[in-house]
Amino acid sequence: MTEEPQQQQEVPYPLAFKGELDEPLSQLGGIAKPFLLVPHFVVLLFLFLGFALAWAISLFAILFTGRYPRKLFEFNVGVLRWTWRVWFYGFGALATDRYPPFTLKSVDYPADLDVAYPEKLSGGLVIIKWWLLALPQYAVLYMFGPLTFLLAGTGATAVFLTERYPRDLFDFILDMNRWTYRVAVYAALMTDRYPPFYLGE
Repeated sequence: MTEEPQQQQEVPYPLAFKGELDEPLSQLGGIAKPFLLVPHFVVLLFLFLGFALAWAISLFAILFTGRYPRKLFEFNVGVLRWTWRVWFYGFGALATDRYPPFTLKSVDYPADLDVAYPEKLSGGLVIIKWWLLALPQYAVLYMFGPLTFLLAGTGATAVFLTERYPRDLFDFILDMNRWTYRVAVYAALMTDRYPPFYLGE
């Protein structure tokens, strides 16, 4: 009796992405949150300057050694994590009233992310993946940006009128944000895995 070959399990994308609808939500929160986030925008301006510098240094490190310097990797993951928490609280989801913490570290918050550290990266791909190979993904994100903002506003309007955030709407918004951050991880040189063209985990 021959055994049937086992189906190979698909390896998950190296981005662990969390977003939990944090109800009840303030009915007027959607109006105030953009103004409350001004201190975060100031901090993120400087963090993204550091992110860009770490990205440039890592590009050459990967090109010549095939490795992403771990400290720079952890810093850039932290910047993406911080950005996602701010985006989740504000324009990208409006799905929590808990103010985002000022930290690069993973903490107890409704939105979080992490990226698995790659032991080896392709020195050849690093030259083209963040611009040429990622162009189709950027085209999708060009449409996702305004749509995510619009749908988050729709969710905030629903909360204002009904005190409830439509669950299906939230799930769709979360899926679009997950796609966005998969592309960000790829463009940030943190993985050689091309982002999948589908919504969901």
